[in-house]
Amino acid sequence: MALLTPKDLININKQLQEADSTVQRVTGLDIKGICKALYGTSPSSEKVGIVPVTSGNGIIGNFSASLHAITQYFGFESFVTDMPDVSGYYEAVRDGAEIILMADDYTFLAHNLKNGKMANNQPCTGIIYAEIASRYLKAYSKDVFVVGLGKVGFPGAAHLVQKGFRVYGYDPDENLIQRAVSNLGVIPFNPEKPKKFSIIFEATPCANTIPESVLSENCVLSTPGIPCAISEELQTKYDVQLVAEPLGIGTVSMLYSVL
Repeated sequence: MALLTPKDLININKQLQEADSTVQRVTGLDIKGICKALYGTSPSSEKVGIVPVTSGNGIIGNFSASLHAITQYFGFESFVTDMPDVSGYYEAVRDGAEIILMADDYTFLAHNLKNGKMANNQPCTGIIYAEIASRYLKAYSKDVFVVGLGKVGFPGAAHLVQKGFRVYGYDPDENLIQRAVSNLGVIPFNPEKPKKFSIIFEATPCANTIPESVLSENCVLSTPGIPCAISEELQTKYDVQLVAEPLGIGTVSMLYSVL
């Protein structure tokens, strides 16, 4: 998946409100309701410590502040440490954090210090977006189109298979397709044989990956991908129900998974 930029995180509260409203309309549940149903957990009084990390390409502007806004939006008490890296980790634990949120260029994790549970953002993001897609109230079949079968898309596809959906998968990397076919029983999607879907899950860092030939009227497109997987023109033409938000949905999925 593409790395976030400060621009992606502007007006995070507005983005969360819009995403919550869309998820409610599409599934009948808000994002917290989806997480509770998916993981069977609910927050109580867990305190979240957010630790900035400077390694690799360094701290993304607005990232820690966005995590602070996200955790508060979803009802968690949280704070951002003054110091980064190991000093920040020490500060978070010293000041009573029960869950640590931190990320470098390769891993964004949540670690519950009380029960030892740990979650990686990539599979948690794939699973929650797949779960949202699977609950689409107006779906007309159990067929799902999955675009992108990497570190986010593969766990999402696995979740959909486990839930009994017939999953059609596409990825430009033939090795990833073969892995999904062998391990999950995913059906390779042939672009030469168009098929329309009412449920689409997309997990790539590329724009406009969804072709018009797969779109049915009023279908749902659930995607954490940046940039957006569908053009505004196609979204409007087919009245696509777009669930897309850069950080919050995956983050709250991580938090619920470690409770």
